[in-house]
Amino acid sequence: MPPTATATASTTPVAAPVVLAAEDWTARERAHAERADAFTAGWRERKPLGEKHAIEDFLFTYYPTRPAQLRRWHPGPGVVLARPTGHVRAPGTAPRPDDEPADPYAARAAWRWYRETPEGLTLDADAFVADRGDTVRYLRALLAATASRPGRFGCFGLHEWAMVYRDRATGRDHRHPLPLRLGHAGTDRVVESHPVQCSHFDAFRFFTPEAGPLNRLQPTRETQPALEQPGCLHATMDLYKWALKLTPAVPGDLVLDCFELARDVRVVDMQASPYDVSSYGLDPVAIETPEGKAEYVRHQREFAERGAVLRERLLAVCEALLDRAQPEPAPAPEVSATTSR
Repeated sequence: MPPTATATASTTPVAAPVVLAAEDWTARERAHAERADAFTAGWRERKPLGEKHAIEDFLFTYYPTRPAQLRRWHPGPGVVLARPTGHVRAPGTAPRPDDEPADPYAARAAWRWYRETPEGLTLDADAFVADRGDTVRYLRALLAATASRPGRFGCFGLHEWAMVYRDRATGRDHRHPLPLRLGHAGTDRVVESHPVQCSHFDAFRFFTPEAGPLNRLQPTRETQPALEQPGCLHATMDLYKWALKLTPAVPGDLVLDCFELARDVRVVDMQASPYDVSSYGLDPVAIETPEGKAEYVRHQREFAERGAVLRERLLAVCEALLDRAQPEPAPAPEVSATTSR
């Protein structure tokens, strides 16, 4: 996704850092780990047994989620973690961050993109932007563009149906080990009798070859910033992906809020899919019926509202990073800076 952007120096005043006392931030760290562990419990139980879950595993296979990484709490930019009383500076070899070390301050001091100040540890915004600035600027532009558009609520989740369209006729196996609720022929008829209008490239790229030409839009990676819109379930789930890409600059509660929303969206995504999800104790959202369409749109609107809040919080992180980092040198005249993720 290579949008063209001209770099400009920020003029936004940078607020003084907030200093969290050791008792405060260590309590937040523990609470975060407990919440993360609850979210990942099913995956961690299933994985050593080789068991699969067609709905929940998506959050750990499609998105690059590692439970140990997810349970790490970060305060975000502009926050200083005060040194505990009696702390001795970390030696050259600190405990592994995944270990629940006896000295969490020393362990965190060894994490990438942290630096020590006289007040304590803080995110090194300069170093983070130096390494990941293209990503930060791309995501700021993408999130802002998405937020500026009205949501569209007429796709009815047909992307999942288009991903299995004519599988039986062409001898392919469909994507999940679940039966199709309407069978292969019934699934194909739903696709053929509805307008397919998917705006999200990372859903469209999984359409079957026969379904691709049926889509009224032909999204590409390059057009994603121009097409992404807040009514799309997958664009809402991707807020979690963007939070991961900005870690450790994203506050821990925001990462888990994005994960929670993605989890809730994923359930409805599969309920509205052609798959029979009754084995998971779920009823279908039968989008081939008027009642199912109305139910799907109700879910879409609710998710769009929740997503709008998280999108603004992620945008604020991007702005804070770029404001706190040293201003970029002005570009040469007539030359634009091309950025990519």
